[in-house]
Amino acid sequence: MKMQKFAIADASLERPPGQEADILVGNLVDERHGGPITIGYGRYAPGQSLTETMAVDDVMIVLEGRLSISAEAGTVSAGPGEIVYMPKGETVTIRSHEEGALTAYVTYPHWRPAHA
Repeated sequence: MKMQKFAIADASLERPPGQEADILVGNLVDERHGGPITIGYGRYAPGQSLTETMAVDDVMIVLEGRLSISAEAGTVSAGPGEIVYMPKGETVTIRSHEEGALTAYVTYPHWRPAHA
């Protein structure tokens, strides 16, 4: 795999299979590209909530808006320029605030096969 640069315009955002919340994701690098990680963007509509047990280690960077992420250890709120790490096996609830949110993410290993 060679060096690449990405922008949100490069992502084809879609609702992940089995998810009902208005949360869209778009992988730009994943197992189909030969790299060891998944990289992409996520868009959270206002007032959305998603509870998930992390199938992979996930790093989420908030680019716009605000999110609150709750786990057994407590809740953190993240806004533009802040990073949240969610380790594999932890159950988290991600909630978007009234303005929604745009994020970038990196997962290890790949996100799609872990959710299949």
